[in-house]
Amino acid sequence: MDLSLQGSEKALDLGCGDGVLTAKIASLLPQGFVLGIDASLGMIHTAQEQKADNLRFQQLDINELQFDSEFDVVFSNAALHWVQDHHRLMGNIYRALRPEGIIRLNFAGDGNCSNFFQVIKEVMATSEFRDSFKEFVWPWYMPKINEYELLVRDYPFREISVWEENADRHFASADQMTNWIDQPSIVPFLKYIEDAKKQDFRDLVVDKMLKSTSQNDGTYFETFRRINVFARK
Repeated sequence: MDLSLQGSEKALDLGCGDGVLTAKIASLLPQGFVLGIDASLGMIHTAQEQKADNLRFQQLDINELQFDSEFDVVFSNAALHWVQDHHRLMGNIYRALRPEGIIRLNFAGDGNCSNFFQVIKEVMATSEFRDSFKEFVWPWYMPKINEYELLVRDYPFREISVWEENADRHFASADQMTNWIDQPSIVPFLKYIEDAKKQDFRDLVVDKMLKSTSQNDGTYFETFRRINVFARK
């Protein structure tokens, strides 16, 4: 992720996960500082292994940002599709930036994981599992590119660039595809299934996915589509 850093900026990583990318950014800021935030306490515990003099991690829900003109850079990689209200998000990001500050975001957009979404919806709709999802709320926001560009332009950034990225992937084996399904793809759905049926639900999803994504060369294909955003305050 190119941030064109000078070395003294103060940066905020939204959804830092295991902190590896956050640490790489911190290494480019010897006179600067990076704060990585994530809602998952487990991820923050893992990220603490990357802690350095100019790098700190904090458990914090992205929706609860309260920073005011504190950062020169706000960035995020493969996390913001878990945030439902991007109008609120963009307002919080804009407020967190200092004048001349930049944002650089990368997250899943329309067309992402099309095979998995088709399979999971088919399994959710079966008579065995339909009742389990009466209160289910779809966990991701993956907008169309033109929709998101209009959203960003609702805020008075001086420079704005929004573009798509095709990152489609061929998993090398059934095990690799299954591991991706197990973590993290199916996780938001399993909590709605009673314990006695969790394994059956998981196994049915995996079986259908392997059948529908299998390629002639032995790989397993899934669509990965990204939205990229650069803007300057």
